[in-house]
Amino acid sequence: MNIFFDKYKKPIAIALFSLILIIVVIFSFNTGNQDEEYEMSPADTVKAEQLKKILKEDKLVAITDYNSINYFVYRGKTMGYQYELLQKYADYLEVELDIKVDNSMSNKFRCLNQGECDIIGIDLTVTEERSKFVDFTVPHSLSRQVLVQRKPEGYRRMTSRSIEEELIRNQLNLDGKTVYVQKGSSFASRLESLSNEIGGDINIIESDYEAEHLVKLVAQGEIDYTVCDEHVAMVNSTYYDNIDIETPVSFPQKLAWAVKKGADSLRLSINEWLRDYKETADYRMLYHKYFVSSRSSHKRNQEFHSISGGKISRYDDLIKKYSDEIGWDWRLLASLVYQESRFNPKIDSWAGAQGLMQLMPNTARRFGANNVYDPEQNIRAGVKFLEYLEKQFEKKQAEKEDRIRFVLASYNVGLGHVLDARRLAHKYEADTNSWNAVDTFLLYKSMPKYYNDPVVKHGYCRGEETYNFVNQILDRYEHYKNLVPE
Repeated sequence: MNIFFDKYKKPIAIALFSLILIIVVIFSFNTGNQDEEYEMSPADTVKAEQLKKILKEDKLVAITDYNSINYFVYRGKTMGYQYELLQKYADYLEVELDIKVDNSMSNKFRCLNQGECDIIGIDLTVTEERSKFVDFTVPHSLSRQVLVQRKPEGYRRMTSRSIEEELIRNQLNLDGKTVYVQKGSSFASRLESLSNEIGGDINIIESDYEAEHLVKLVAQGEIDYTVCDEHVAMVNSTYYDNIDIETPVSFPQKLAWAVKKGADSLRLSINEWLRDYKETADYRMLYHKYFVSSRSSHKRNQEFHSISGGKISRYDDLIKKYSDEIGWDWRLLASLVYQESRFNPKIDSWAGAQGLMQLMPNTARRFGANNVYDPEQNIRAGVKFLEYLEKQFEKKQAEKEDRIRFVLASYNVGLGHVLDARRLAHKYEADTNSWNAVDTFLLYKSMPKYYNDPVVKHGYCRGEETYNFVNQILDRYEHYKNLVPE
């Protein structure tokens, strides 16, 4: 879609949305009692304003879990079933996605009800009790709750019948057993109901650990039992072959997102999108990717998985070493390296850029890389080049946050084009030290009126590519900050 249309379609969407609301109010007024004055209640205001706010701010804020299914980094790429599903919805709204992470269930509900986020984007079981203080979307999936237990010692040498005899298959046998579940989850309330149903006493311990971590503790022998959703258990059973997940403790239940109570405009928008999206091949591929594909079974145990290995790439140590030299967060530099090469040290671009940081040969030599395919030489030279660029903008008094954006843009398209954009900004009386002003003129440099302007010294450039380059690096950096320790 044309980038210039992108910059103006949001106000158009908001205006149309407002017009629809006005028509609805007028219609409601005209079809009601003509002698009564129509007055929008506070609840009606919440219903009308939630989606309008998201469109106006151009941002959807969602809170989710940090685990190997919902949201994680694998080989430098941000991934996760909930993350991708939320991103698809944000793309549908044509807004940015801002992810918050908190594995505490109570913190998620607090975040939503205090207006700090728009959506709880997890596998949230729909219950009558929860419906009293949040509104649920249509389900994004269905799942039973299952008991996770450890197979007996030496199970590989045992017959299937012998293994079965050691496992709990009848829910009555949970009487007197201790079962750990995530605090604030629906698993606790389900076990309480089950305990009453069997006329027994299940010892339920609510833990601060998220469900997936409790599965790990069962596998490691630190606890004996936990309960989680079946599709989560199925994925984790590929990581831990000593757990059993075949005993259900509930009927299939609806799993959905939650929005603030009364946020009907947002809830109805999600419902409309989700009903359509779930019918697509794209959704089936997404679900298969995280819950069916055998490839997902290796990822959790990889060194470069943010859950198990805690690393972004095999070059983390080098990136940390040289990022310190310029005072950058190493995760920001890692995001730049991923953007340039996907951490492939041998890659060549069509334009002749080489190695991890995609240095042009002259730049590589200028900053000391004799062997551009050597990871350390390439990163060291790339960082020296970044340092050089940053000094150019320090002289021009750009603030740190804007300066990094100017540096990233210059790294991509060349310093000359960014300085041209600043000169255009100055001519049109915009703030030359604000990236949010200058990026507009960088976009304009693909238009004859601007690249032929006398203040422009470096001619035409495709500013859209650089605009996206900067935004993608910084967006990925935010995810790295969420998922990878400093």
